[in-house]
Amino acid sequence: MDHQLFADLYDAHARAVYAHAFRMTADRAGAEDVVSLTFLEAWRLRGTLDTVTSHRGWLLGIATNVMRNTRRTARRHRVAMSRLPPPAAVPDPADAVVSRITDTARAAAALAVLDRLRRADREAILLHVWSGLSHDEVARACGVPVGTVRSRLSRARARLRELTAARLAEARRSPEGPAPTPAPAPRTARKGTL
Repeated sequence: MDHQLFADLYDAHARAVYAHAFRMTADRAGAEDVVSLTFLEAWRLRGTLDTVTSHRGWLLGIATNVMRNTRRTARRHRVAMSRLPPPAAVPDPADAVVSRITDTARAAAALAVLDRLRRADREAILLHVWSGLSHDEVARACGVPVGTVRSRLSRARARLRELTAARLAEARRSPEGPAPTPAPAPRTARKGTL
């Protein structure tokens, strides 16, 4: 069959095939797919066109078979998919973003109030947490026993949690954000605390 004759066949009957497919599927996109598949199948069967008495009837018959095959394939697909285990829950990326924002806000608040810790406690926590030194290494760096380092770290963590929570609460209450941290009052060193 000549390409022009097939193009004429398409021009003459594509609307009828589409209307039939739309009536059967009630789906515009599905009907367009049926038209495409119908004319693809008609092209494949073009050698039998000489024996066809009604081109329109032939094409509507092909379209009906295409829709049956499509429904059968969709049914098989649904059955196969129903046998698969349900997909694993995918974490919501928004949760990770909120977590990072919360962690960033908490870290900023902790840094803002760090200077309100006693100097010896601040040194211990900076050496241990930020510099990654072990308790023994902090003790050697500060020239104090390991037990003193542990006490300072415990006290510093508790105070830092308290100050950070207060700073975050203040930031939530104030639309402008937290007020600048006031400079700490000078402290006099007590014997045995350094």
